[in-house]
Amino acid sequence: MRAIPMRHPNLISVLMCAVAVLTAFPARAQKKSEEEEEEHEAEKKKPALKLEVGGYGDLQFAYYNHGPNQNRQGGSQKDSRLTFDTTRLVMELEASLPEYGLEAEMEVEFEHGGTGSAMELEYEEFGEFEQEVEKGGEVLLEEFYLKKEFGEDFAISVGRFYVAVGTLSEYYRPTDYLGTIRSESETLIIPNTWDEMGIQAQWKLDAGLKLTAQVVNGLDSTAFSSQYWVARGHQHRFELNRATDLAAVLRADVTRFEGLHFGISGYYGDTTRNRPKPDLVKTCEERNDGVVAPCGYVSAPLLIVDAHFSLERGPWRAKALAMWGYLKNADDISARNDRLSNLLNVLRTPVAEHALAVWGELGFNIAPKLGLDEDHRIEPYVRFDYADSVFNPRTELFDNPRFARSIYTVGTAYTLAGVAFAKLDFSHRRLGDSSRFRPENTVRLSTGFSY
Repeated sequence: MRAIPMRHPNLISVLMCAVAVLTAFPARAQKKSEEEEEEHEAEKKKPALKLEVGGYGDLQFAYYNHGPNQNRQGGSQKDSRLTFDTTRLVMELEASLPEYGLEAEMEVEFEHGGTGSAMELEYEEFGEFEQEVEKGGEVLLEEFYLKKEFGEDFAISVGRFYVAVGTLSEYYRPTDYLGTIRSESETLIIPNTWDEMGIQAQWKLDAGLKLTAQVVNGLDSTAFSSQYWVARGHQHRFELNRATDLAAVLRADVTRFEGLHFGISGYYGDTTRNRPKPDLVKTCEERNDGVVAPCGYVSAPLLIVDAHFSLERGPWRAKALAMWGYLKNADDISARNDRLSNLLNVLRTPVAEHALAVWGELGFNIAPKLGLDEDHRIEPYVRFDYADSVFNPRTELFDNPRFARSIYTVGTAYTLAGVAFAKLDFSHRRLGDSSRFRPENTVRLSTGFSY
């Protein structure tokens, strides 16, 4: 046999490589298949994760017969105006491992379709405050916590959760209350659906008693004011929550009787060292530039107590709250806040030592009388709100009557299968002495869902 001369020796190398690759391919394919099978087996060994998705949304349409400026002599001017608002859209996700007693809950709220921004303290720019627009649409992470259950009666949570004060920590969904908006009196003196970071423990005891104990970051006193007391002290202006001053919360609720829920709660914590700058310090002769506050800080603890009540039995539905608060050394906070930078975007008005809020609502379901089944609830209701953010003030603080607000509301709420709702109400607001300030009337329509 005649040998064929190879004019291209590199071709031999290429062919040998191709043969090697083809020979190794089945082994590699087998190895990959074994890895996939191992990953599949590992996935099968993971505990089953239980997921629950929920949320709620609220649209508001309102008519006002008054202007927005209440600070004029004689109160708001006479006006005729409308507002439309995508009030809030909230998405909730719960993930749990029941066999381990573990649960994670997340709640994100989109409010008003506005512009979100964050503030930073720039020491390189002489300690000035700098505000930057960071995102379109206001997005708030209201809840994000991990929970561990120890049996059926005790649990510990760590993360961001609602502060267990007032009624809105439990009844914040639009189907939980009858009005088109949340209680004005409660949200005029403390943060609306107040959430903070910390640790929480809950016990369920005999006789339907439930105890809640929390340790959370305290408020920032730079935003305290005459009009809103401590409501705007919630730390949302900066990216990080300052927790040098912590607060303790204790709540006791009784749910022993069907449809009846009542209890008390208390909040106590200092507010001085959570300010953006360490500007509320004690003065003394000793000076040490190496220490921020060589003689300590001015103490300004905040105490809030309340009694709350909820009833849902048969056709009747009702809620009520009485809340009182005390802020020590409010005069020192007021004096320092008066000199704050304009860039901090706070009211800089004096804050009172005391505040008071009382509210209640009562509704009756008339759907059965109209021949409708239990999926429908039609509830005419009445509500009363009273809030005084300058209650029993110190001698040198003017007791401004416009901050004693009374709101009378009548309306009707319709709920379908506990999911969809529509509400219409009329509210009449009076500021202090009605002979001095023009009363304010508002008609609101709200609709949305809760699931």
